[in-house]
Amino acid sequence: MSVPAYDWIAHHAGYQPDALAIIDLHSTRRFSYAQMNARVDRCALFLSAGCGVGRGDRVAMLAHNSSDHYEVEFACRRIGAIFLPLNWRLAIPELEFIVGDADPRVLIAGAEFMDQARVIARTCETSHLVECDDGADSAYEQGLARTNGRAGIAELTHDDTWALVYTSGTTGRPKGARVTHGQAFFNAVNSAMKCELTTHSVNLAFLPIFHIGGLQLFANGIFHTGGTNIVMRTFDPVDFLNLLSDPELAISHGFGVPTNFLFASQLPEFARADLSRLVTIGVGGAASPRALLETYAERGVMLQNGWGMTETCTLGTLLTKDRALDKIGSTGKAVMHTSIRIVDGNGADLPTGQTGELWIKGPTITPGYWNRPDANEQSFTDGWFHTGDAACMDDEGFVSIVDRYKDMFISGGENVYPAEVENVLYQLDGIAETAVIGVPDDRWGEVGRAYVVAKAGSNLTEDAITSHCQDNLARFKVPKSVRFMDELPHNATGKVTKHLLPRD
Repeated sequence: MSVPAYDWIAHHAGYQPDALAIIDLHSTRRFSYAQMNARVDRCALFLSAGCGVGRGDRVAMLAHNSSDHYEVEFACRRIGAIFLPLNWRLAIPELEFIVGDADPRVLIAGAEFMDQARVIARTCETSHLVECDDGADSAYEQGLARTNGRAGIAELTHDDTWALVYTSGTTGRPKGARVTHGQAFFNAVNSAMKCELTTHSVNLAFLPIFHIGGLQLFANGIFHTGGTNIVMRTFDPVDFLNLLSDPELAISHGFGVPTNFLFASQLPEFARADLSRLVTIGVGGAASPRALLETYAERGVMLQNGWGMTETCTLGTLLTKDRALDKIGSTGKAVMHTSIRIVDGNGADLPTGQTGELWIKGPTITPGYWNRPDANEQSFTDGWFHTGDAACMDDEGFVSIVDRYKDMFISGGENVYPAEVENVLYQLDGIAETAVIGVPDDRWGEVGRAYVVAKAGSNLTEDAITSHCQDNLARFKVPKSVRFMDELPHNATGKVTKHLLPRD
């Protein structure tokens, strides 16, 4: 029997209509649950009647963080459509691949991204391109204003797909992870249980909404409990500290990557910031240095380290506040409604303390990738998702991520997959062979370095390679350094042995 999926915004509009649902800091807009529900309804009518969006159709959005994202997301729920948030940091060729793969009926783009959006919509033959502008006069606002009547609420189940969130893969091509209504629901439940989300919680949403973290931690969890979300357009560490200190906003929750908290802690404002109202601040996306956790602990804030992936709809494991310091280095225990295993290369369980691949199973795990039956076959065994992360578990059940089986590295909280960068590098005629790795960086944690073997007679330079990457890749993926070599190290089968490449 399929479990029905309910409309969270409609529920709170009926139950607590005057409660504050969302504050958009950039546009200064504030909507109660009744007001947000009305905008979601008008958005659903505009998309369905005005743009022909029906059940299962995709609706893409390319814009900076805005309250508009969430009303489009919940309008998709109301229709039964699929929300497709796009990473505005990507280059046009990268976005064209994603839009071409997902084939949305509508592309909603912020005014600041309309030039790119026109190119993408034309190349991908997207039926409708709609400009939005943070509440200012735009095609989006005009479309909402023209609607009449009520949209109705589609009958959906937990098995229906609510969003497609694209994550790069080791093959060099992004994969669209399906996020179902059931995943979002169970993640909201897990977040509420482990991070104390209530109707009175106030969450500062500062991660990009095109990330699974920006969508789900803790924004959707807050909408589920009926609390308030405050949306930052982009993260700024000074503004971040000022917002946390504001007694009128009374922010209680937030989730970010280590870089966010590191930048904030290095400011003089950090010492005098009022952090007394914080209940839960989560951190994930990369390993958190002990010094960073201790710095916040001295201010009375226990950063809760967690592990998750796009495919796990965020939380897979989480460290509790009371163990945050004595278990530094761990990402905590499995959250409820989730099972984890550490297995060897044959999929057999390993004893406590031994390192193997982390597998995870449960209702928060994606049912698969969009248009990628090959990836689905490789990624699942009897419902267990292969994370590709090497991990170990102690005798208390605390998980530590030891290394990555895959080559992916994390730069400033963003996943970078070397194969994708290498594919772009190989577009240059002068490259005979190349390998990209992550190397330590004081500011970003890790940055890319490209090792290049040039073809005989080639006049390739580091500047030419970097310029080519800047034209075809998001900035965070562009290698920060290039080193030329006569040959790359290989094993007996001819595969490049990246671990032998210098990282200093």
